[in-house]
Amino acid sequence: MRVLVVEDEEFLADMIVSGLRRAELTVDIAHSSRAALDRLRRDAYDVLVLDRDLPGLHGDEVFRYVVEQGLPTRVLQLTGAGPEGRQEPGADDRLSKPFAYEVLRDRVLALGRRATSDRPPVIERAGVRVDTGRRLAVRDGRPLALSRKEFGVLEVLLRAQGTVVSGDELIEEVWEEHPSYRTNAVRVTLGTLRAKLGDPPVIEAVPGAGYRMGGGAEPGGGGG
Repeated sequence: MRVLVVEDEEFLADMIVSGLRRAELTVDIAHSSRAALDRLRRDAYDVLVLDRDLPGLHGDEVFRYVVEQGLPTRVLQLTGAGPEGRQEPGADDRLSKPFAYEVLRDRVLALGRRATSDRPPVIERAGVRVDTGRRLAVRDGRPLALSRKEFGVLEVLLRAQGTVVSGDELIEEVWEEHPSYRTNAVRVTLGTLRAKLGDPPVIEAVPGAGYRMGGGAEPGGGGG
């Protein structure tokens, strides 16, 4: 699940982001509407946590962009207007400030489940099977103890169904924004993931292009 938090109060934004990352979500942050629009044009998000009362360009303009572009992103609006305050029509949920972090986390998780409900919960290729709902991975019946990043990389490669995924695409899907991640994080994570998957290797490096899940069984993709 990938989340974008748009909040101009940096302390509050950092608190929200830190908490959601502890809940094992991939979270990016923007402190203005224009920064949020730039991210939405570049990346795909399951949930948008959006402060309405942003300086400059109002937060409602970000929401309208989501609607006009037909993005599947679910929107949780944050507002200081109180319970009687106006909610932008079509928003998925609204939370008035001040709020308890646990309430926000539960709302985000619920919206994220709605956003991802149309994806197959179980995906499989080359004897590797991932159950995204229960966060379980196995190879040939053998359970795999994967870190959050390893699980995310494996899921992205499996969903690609044998097509090549670039290192930048893996960064965008699995990592929060961090310049240092672009140096060797993908290579290191793939190294530990390959070691846990064991032999014969199923993740192939495609020089100059990226990575893909190799041959073996055709993608199963099934459901339950």
